[in-house]
Amino acid sequence: MNIVYRYDYLLSTLPVLEPIGSDPPMSKSELLEQVIDSNGPARTVEMILLSDDLVQYEAFLSEEAGQDKIDLAVLSLEKTENEPVLPEFFLPEEESHDKEDKRLAVDGLWSRYFRHAELVAKRNHSSFLKAWIGFEVGLRNALTTARSQILDLDPEAYLVTPELADTGMDFTNIMSSWSSAQTPLDALGVLDKARWDWLEENGNWYSCSDDEIEVYAAKLILLHHWRRILSDSQQNNKKE
Repeated sequence: MNIVYRYDYLLSTLPVLEPIGSDPPMSKSELLEQVIDSNGPARTVEMILLSDDLVQYEAFLSEEAGQDKIDLAVLSLEKTENEPVLPEFFLPEEESHDKEDKRLAVDGLWSRYFRHAELVAKRNHSSFLKAWIGFEVGLRNALTTARSQILDLDPEAYLVTPELADTGMDFTNIMSSWSSAQTPLDALGVLDKARWDWLEENGNWYSCSDDEIEVYAAKLILLHHWRRILSDSQQNNKKE
């Protein structure tokens, strides 16, 4: 029998999250610290925050973002020379390492992330984290398929953990809005708005349960993601 915990006090102390496009009221690290201090669902919240850390770490490796512009909550760049930045579960299995196509290295990284997140969801009995993984995987693969069709490529080679996708979700309208967006910024906005709307519909509001804390974390990383996008866009406009 699973024990259901309530987090009335923790939720009452967290700042209100305004709609997407607003400034994040706190850092990801501050949220994780509060969750830990309140004996909240730290492990599942950590996995959600890690997804945004991974996005930023990829930007750092590709030199799209400097270390001074990266806000990590779970990962740390302050490692010794022989200490890996990524947790051990990100490493490919030894027998498949040589077979992994370098072109798909990033896809492999995300596959391992989602598979581990699914394991964390099961271990912590998190119905929200499991549903969030299903939505994220489904949306990412729908986007991959749409892009592959434009480039006349086989999408099967680029899909990430399709077995974890929510097969009950229909992403047709989202992809239609994405493909008809006037600018790349608008297209990114379509995707993050879809994510925000899904979180609004799956928040299990007023339950004061793990779900609400995990939804808060997922919405917070969207606010941070969109702030970075707008900041980069403004800088590019100044250069022009």
